[in-house]
Amino acid sequence: MSTLDPITLSVIQSGLQQVCDEMDLSFSRAAFSPVIAEANDRSDGIYSAEDGSLIAQGSQGLPVFVGTMQYSTRTLIEWIADGRAVAPKPGDIYIVNDPYLGGTHLMDVRFAMPFYRDGRIFCWLSNTGHWPDTGGAVPGGFSASATAVEQEGLRLPPVRLFKEGVLDPEIYGIICSNIRVSDQRIGDVKAQAAALYVGQSRLTRLLDRYGDDTVREAIAELRVRAAEQMRASIREIPPGTYTSVAYVDSDGVVNEPLEIRLSIQALGDRLIFDFAGSSPPCAGPMNSVLATTMSSVYLATRHIFPDVPISAGAFEPLEVIRPEGTFLDAQYPRPVSGCAAEVSQRIAEAVFVALAEALPDRVTAAPAGSSGNFALGGSVPEEGRSFVMYQISGGGYGGWAGGDGISNGCSTIGISKAPPVEIMEQQFPVLYHRYALHEGSGGAGRQRGGFGLDYEVELRKGTARASFVMDHGRFGPQGVLGGADGQVNRVVVTQGGVETVPEHLSKAQDIPLAAGDRVRVATPGGGGYGDPMTREAALVAEDVRLGRYTPEQARALFGVVVSADGVVDAAATEAARNIG
Repeated sequence: MSTLDPITLSVIQSGLQQVCDEMDLSFSRAAFSPVIAEANDRSDGIYSAEDGSLIAQGSQGLPVFVGTMQYSTRTLIEWIADGRAVAPKPGDIYIVNDPYLGGTHLMDVRFAMPFYRDGRIFCWLSNTGHWPDTGGAVPGGFSASATAVEQEGLRLPPVRLFKEGVLDPEIYGIICSNIRVSDQRIGDVKAQAAALYVGQSRLTRLLDRYGDDTVREAIAELRVRAAEQMRASIREIPPGTYTSVAYVDSDGVVNEPLEIRLSIQALGDRLIFDFAGSSPPCAGPMNSVLATTMSSVYLATRHIFPDVPISAGAFEPLEVIRPEGTFLDAQYPRPVSGCAAEVSQRIAEAVFVALAEALPDRVTAAPAGSSGNFALGGSVPEEGRSFVMYQISGGGYGGWAGGDGISNGCSTIGISKAPPVEIMEQQFPVLYHRYALHEGSGGAGRQRGGFGLDYEVELRKGTARASFVMDHGRFGPQGVLGGADGQVNRVVVTQGGVETVPEHLSKAQDIPLAAGDRVRVATPGGGGYGDPMTREAALVAEDVRLGRYTPEQARALFGVVVSADGVVDAAATEAARNIG
């Protein structure tokens, strides 16, 4: 039992959180790339010196990194222990992006720095930032038809990029020689390192105030309490086995769906997740490494039980049976560029759908579940410059017991927001002709799904190649408890005035674009929650009045007879719903 009083424990918990939050803010504000500086595709955390277990993570960081950074830090510690990585000194910072060493895809680059007290490592500070490019077959790294990880970019094992606080020019030179627009990476590299130094300063202040032993005791107690809070939350689930199936459109190479089959056993105060029966490893980049698969389960559970503090203790009651022999346990050299942003969200969807009946007041229908990865790389010869643009986009959230889903919300796996259009047009030779809601895309239900995003972007000058690794182009986000599925992802490319749809719907690579060519993307809406015929007629009328649905759609989807200006015909509505 801890001897700490509750107030001190709470203050230290908040202090650790604040350290991570300040690292997050420092990273974003100093980074060069819009995907980090504006979209916040990054995360920072504190990890134990013994095994890399999560101690605290920034509240503004991507949830999908909550598990993966823990595993990559653990791998680094193991490599140092057995001599595969050089032992650290104060000021050293390791870089690693190898997906098979506790990572995600190659563009998520991790830095890790040992934090010393009295000559010994007290903990590790670590962060992840999405680099716009790490080399590979296509600009941006999202090679939709890659069949080996080498085609996706430069793969780095744990090496010291900073040695005693000084950037190693040789290692940095190797990295820059293998990536595009390398002259711009120094801004992101220095921002990523600076965030760790900010964490070092803030954590030192916290330890100086309360003492190392007191903070260690608090960390141990917070882990115990997080585990107990998660167990208490799980007890809300009636004991039993809950199943679901979620689908990935295709792997980008073979145009057939991949299945995620999930069985969840609720055993009092613990959950067992079993993905047996899921599709085997795939040829294309929609394989998921084990760390990402496990982190996806953790973040889905966090969505359901958001009050449980983020700590390694929160994961202890969650057992994930290793899905050997499936595409959810990718082994070298399987390509994995779609694992972090797409497959992870299909895994979370499977968790939501499985537990919707057991926890109807907590679980939502499936959200859009795609990060909308769109990479555009090219050059403007008359200006003597090259560029790599990376666009992420939001989608609709699923309806839930308390209301309709959010429209144009961030992805399931994070808090990343789409960079402002003005920033993208300033940084890259593009012009946005449309940026609006994907009206009517939410699945019908007593509580309808939120709407996705509809945008269209034109290449203004130069030439470029476009690549997409998205999902939900074939199957919309699932509705629950009688709700309808949300609408699918739609991608249309206009080249020389001719419109085409990619063979794999929302996955393609190396599409050549000339000045004046356009790309239009309409992201999915969230799934509906509950029987659409029980939705309040006034809510349907409001959606019609605002142009979200036509009167014809209102009648077909909800059984509500309403005029274009939002006036409900009560008698006709009752008759229509009775017929339905």
